[in-house]
This record gives sequence, structure tokens and C-alpha cells, in this order.
Amino acid sequence: MSLAFDSVFFIAFGGPTPGCCAQRVPCPGTEAQCFIQSIVGQHPTAQARVADVAAHYAQLGGFSPFNDLTSQQVHGVARLLRQQGLDVPVHVGMRHWPPYIRDVLRDMAAQGHQRLLAVILAPHQCFASWEWYQQTVAEGLAALGEEMIQVTYMDPWYTQAGYLTAIVAQMRHACAGLEVERAKEAALIYTAHSIPASMAAQAPYVQQFAATAAAATRLFERTEHHLAYQSQAHGTPRPWLQPDINDAIRQMQAAGYRDVVLSPIGFLCDHVEVLYDLDVEARQTAADCGVTYVRAPTVGTHPAFLGMLSDLIATRLREG
Repeated sequence: MSLAFDSVFFIAFGGPTPGCCAQRVPCPGTEAQCFIQSIVGQHPTAQARVADVAAHYAQLGGFSPFNDLTSQQVHGVARLLRQQGLDVPVHVGMRHWPPYIRDVLRDMAAQGHQRLLAVILAPHQCFASWEWYQQTVAEGLAALGEEMIQVTYMDPWYTQAGYLTAIVAQMRHACAGLEVERAKEAALIYTAHSIPASMAAQAPYVQQFAATAAAATRLFERTEHHLAYQSQAHGTPRPWLQPDINDAIRQMQAAGYRDVVLSPIGFLCDHVEVLYDLDVEARQTAADCGVTYVRAPTVGTHPAFLGMLSDLIATRLREG
């Protein structure tokens, strides 16, 4: 079978794992500090943010499950592609931690890959979750001097049925411990990563987040939901998207809700930002408010999510 692409390239954020990344001399400290530094930069005003977030990592063991969880997703999709008779090479590169995008591109070029179908592992588009990845890929290709490699990006999939099915299945599973009537009356809150308002104004991020939430709510057979944001940087001169999830929980308590059901649909795996911002901080806020807190897992390796990705990729491989 002649395919439109000779390889699939998953692109993700990355997270710190044990071992030096060998990117900075001298090393700025722990792996988590190095990782956060690569995101926020070297400006003196950003160093408080480095220390703050590194403390979150330290509280959760010092490292992130992101790379391992992402690899599980990629391997799961590769397995489903093989079951469809598509034994195409599948690779994954990270923007902020090994295996770096540029290094994976170098390996793919050495293996003779020239037509790459790239899959950005982010459900909603803004510069940080879309164009920055594309820019990093372009820089990696430029460093190789590769003009023969063509990279085609798969379209966003934020309202695809399999993604929504996985979201709702995780929500239903999380609500299993609530009484049926209380689950029906609980405040339903979806979260995504907060970004600067100026960045959001130049992207479809908020609209796509809202579209995912609305579609998931209908599938969940509910009529009302709330949007909130998490993981914002504090002390910056620019405003970030609001409300913060902790403020949203307080608002739900003030409105008379006894229970909140939270689904982090802006994230694809339960990495440190989810584990700390939601399972530590937001859970404590709910406890302080006297509100029952239910947090649904991210879509992770749910079969509906992986099946959706593999079907979309298979279609592009066959049709271009």
C-alpha cells in the first residue's frame, strides 16, 4: 500500500525525568529547575516562578510522569495503526525535555524519513500550544539543513467524538462515588491551562476550549457547566485568563453548590500541573469551602481517545 506519509511524528511538551538534560552549564539545580528554566527563560523576574513551580515538583517526588504517560499514548496509537495494517514508523519528540524534537528529527532524517505526519498533542490552539511547536520543528529542520523533509500537521480534534467520549467516560467513572441525585446537581467545571489574555486574543484557544466543554456537557446529559483556568503564572505584568480554578470553586460554594465535579479537558495526561494544581491546591480549596470535590482523570490512554487519534491518522496516511 502506498501511503501519503512515511512516518508519524508526535509532538509534546515534555517533563523532567531523572538525569541531566545536558543543556545548561553549569546546571541550575534539580531536573525540575532546569525544566522550568527552559520554559520561562533566564530573565531575573522569572526566577521566583522557577523556585515556586520547582517546589511543586519536589512535593510530588521531584519528577514528572509526563514523558512516560505520553509514550504510553504514542505506543497505544502505534499498536492500533498496526492492527489496521499500517506498520508505519511512529516517533515522539518533546519541546522541553529529552527526547528533544530536534534530536528526534535528526534520527528520523538519518532513517530516511521525508514525509512526516505531525500530531501535536494539545487539544486547543494558541501560540504556546501550537505555533511554538511548529516553530521548534522548523528550527530543528533548519539546524539539520534538511530541505527534503516535508512536515504536515494533523488538524485539531477538540470536538472529535472519540475525544469527547473519553472525557465523559472519565467523568462518569469519577462520579461513581457520589449519590446519583448529588452527581446530577453538582457544579460541573472544566479546566484548561491559563495563558496571557493577549495571547488568547490572537488565537482560537478560548473558543475551542468552550466548544469542547459544551459538547462534553451535552454528551454527559447535563445542561450547565462552568469554565475555569489553572496553572497561571503569578506576579506577571500581563493579565491571564480567569477565573482561576480556586476562585471558581469558591464561587460555586457561594452559589449554594455542595459538590463540584472537575474535568481537566485542556490536558491529555495526569502530569504534575494536574496533580498539584488540582489534586493538591484545588482539592484543599474545596475542603476549606466545605464542598465535596470530584476530579475526573484526563483522557490518558482511554481506548476511545487512542482510537480517535489512530483513526484520524490512518485516514491521513491513506488519503494524504
